[in-house]
Amino acid sequence: MGLFILRRIGVMLLTALCLTFLVFYLTNLYPNLEKLAKTQGNFRMSDEAVASWLDKGGYLQPTPVKYAEWLGLVPSYRHTDAEGNVTGRCIEPGMSAEEAPTYCGVLQGYWGWSTVFRDPVAEIIGTRLSLTGVLMFWVMMLMVPGALIIGVLAGMKEGSPLDRSLSTVSITTTATPEYVSGVLFIAVFASSAVGLKWFKGTATSAMDGPTFENFFLPVLTIALFGMGYIARMTRAAMAEVMTAQYIRTARLKGVSFRNIVLKHALRNALIAPFTVIMLQFPWLLNGVVIVETLFNYKGFGWTLVQAASNNDIELLLGVSVVSVNVVLVTQLISDIGYVYLNPRISVT
Repeated sequence: MGLFILRRIGVMLLTALCLTFLVFYLTNLYPNLEKLAKTQGNFRMSDEAVASWLDKGGYLQPTPVKYAEWLGLVPSYRHTDAEGNVTGRCIEPGMSAEEAPTYCGVLQGYWGWSTVFRDPVAEIIGTRLSLTGVLMFWVMMLMVPGALIIGVLAGMKEGSPLDRSLSTVSITTTATPEYVSGVLFIAVFASSAVGLKWFKGTATSAMDGPTFENFFLPVLTIALFGMGYIARMTRAAMAEVMTAQYIRTARLKGVSFRNIVLKHALRNALIAPFTVIMLQFPWLLNGVVIVETLFNYKGFGWTLVQAASNNDIELLLGVSVVSVNVVLVTQLISDIGYVYLNPRISVT
């Protein structure tokens, strides 16, 4: 098992490097850099002024060199103007060139400076990620138990009226995009036009402290979309297990249906849904973009939209690094958990 985990970690690191380099390359294409220069300088800047601004910031270096500098593997680029003033990535405002470190990249814990929020990228991501983490926690608390219960109940007796009813509900929730269900929930439960106004149509106040009133609608919107998919996978796995030979043998021996489901079928039926549940974390992290924007909840997904729409390269790179690592880590946990749950698989 130890060798298996080490191999998976090695593949994970290599994949992370490849994906982050691809994102770095795309965000550092010259049209994006030109837009960045004009955003930070003047939209009427000439081509020569743009090239001068980019050269001063070290953006015109070869992409592999810039990527290594961003990682913190090579010394940071520095520029000395005609008056002898030294600027560079490692030199923060109010800091002299002598005080600044030579290396300042991701490996040193420095993620850059946001051109939109005017704050360190690491601080922004930490704050926004914690907000989305709270949202993800409550979504998982609602989505996972609900989906497993629906899937198990539907799969216990395949083809029954209960199975058909629950399967229809699962397909409907999965087929309904979050922006549709979210708008409907706001219109029905938070709109004065309908007259209910049971909940708030915005989750902005939930950033200071989530309550049932200001947080339930965004949680329900996300949970319903993912719940249907997990429920269908659980239903399919449960229906397959219930037709297995050992289940038939248990029935012939007079074992009660309740014990068959709880003691024999449930564990094997949860192997496939476990993988699906783990894959929900990357989706939740980046798939909440619509919901966070719709309910004005300024979490990780909202930050991704702001970074992309405002060409905030450093922040966009930081968001990408977090997203890539969440996908890879959850995949690693999923693989390890699958090995432990499935007795037919042995790792040597």
